[in-house]
Amino acid sequence: MTLTEYISALSDNPYFGAGFGLFGLGAGAALLRKGLQGSLILFRRHYMITLEVPCRDKSYQWLLQWMTEKGARQTQHLSVETSFEQKETGHVKTKYDFIPSVGTHFFRYGSTWIRVERTREQHTLDLHMGVPWETVTLTAFGRDKAIYFNILEEARQMALRQHEGKTIMYTAMGSEWRPLGHPRRRRPIASVILDENIGDKILNDCKEFISNPSWYTERGIPYRRGYLLHGPPGCGKSSYITALAGELGFSICVLNLSERGLSDDRLNHLLSVAPQQSIILLEDIDAAFVSREDTPQQKSAYEGLNRVTFSGLLNCLDGVASTEARIVFMTTNYLERLDPALIRPGRVDLKEYIGWCSPYQIEQMFLRFYDGENARRQAKEFAEKVAAFGKNVSPAQIQGFFMFYKHTEPEEVIKNCKLIWEL
Repeated sequence: MTLTEYISALSDNPYFGAGFGLFGLGAGAALLRKGLQGSLILFRRHYMITLEVPCRDKSYQWLLQWMTEKGARQTQHLSVETSFEQKETGHVKTKYDFIPSVGTHFFRYGSTWIRVERTREQHTLDLHMGVPWETVTLTAFGRDKAIYFNILEEARQMALRQHEGKTIMYTAMGSEWRPLGHPRRRRPIASVILDENIGDKILNDCKEFISNPSWYTERGIPYRRGYLLHGPPGCGKSSYITALAGELGFSICVLNLSERGLSDDRLNHLLSVAPQQSIILLEDIDAAFVSREDTPQQKSAYEGLNRVTFSGLLNCLDGVASTEARIVFMTTNYLERLDPALIRPGRVDLKEYIGWCSPYQIEQMFLRFYDGENARRQAKEFAEKVAAFGKNVSPAQIQGFFMFYKHTEPEEVIKNCKLIWEL
């Protein structure tokens, strides 16, 4: 049988014809599917734009808040975020924010529809935050990246408006800074009464530093500033720093050098990634280190507090790897315990003593609590009577005394001023 006759015989076989037809249909469907997949990939690559925002990125929380404000109105699949807000009346209001839940959502931004996919990896944890790893992916038609820039900028501005007039406190968690509690209302700097000209001197120095970065650059001077406030407890060191941050519009990064697990490398990293426009606060710096001139008996009491070395701290403040555009405030109750190397110029540029109340401070504090026609005369009389006892008194003691007599007439307050040291 010739080849032609053999092929002709196969074509007349119904089983072979059916199998060949099925094979052709299967091959055609596979080619069509491949073609559609390839076309979809090419379409997504050239005619769609995607933005992925991981939970570790700073804009992640901004974007969630933006989605809460804009997107939660357009979706029915929600998750709740409960928070508490304290009103000026003192009452605490419970606030519920509805955030688009894990899954796929479609939002309209201007004239563009955006597909938002929020995913959560249940088996993957963010080691720094201790929560499941999350991402938000935005997909839109077009090739213009400006739409995502506008969304992120709008989300950032929304977050700024929420924190307007408030001071954000940060604390170190792992290798990053996390907000500590809710933003606080800014404390008026006039409410912290220091001795004459001290508060204005520190404020003016900070403002001059912030407004003149080019002056440092032109002269090759590192653009950073260090302050040390020292004096007895209760005299307003921390209170003034809080009020100063509010006056400057800065946040505060509170760093505890005695924290267990804090090392030189982590300390250096935290200082280098501190939020912009923030004050780094090292409170009670004397409790973390003692002077190298102290006796072995004094040093033994501090052994084993943490893994931060004294040389590591010095290098972080004023070493080759230290960061710039930074304001550091240190406080201590015992200036004599500090090593001279820590407070030398370059590490501490301005030292101020915040001490016991002077007659000026007592008068000014009296005027903040009591007013009237005779207030100035009464304030002077009160200050003279307090000074006549010859005892040191802190602003915290004076304030506590006034709080105890806040509903009392000024004459009664002056009469009972000896009780300041008994309350």
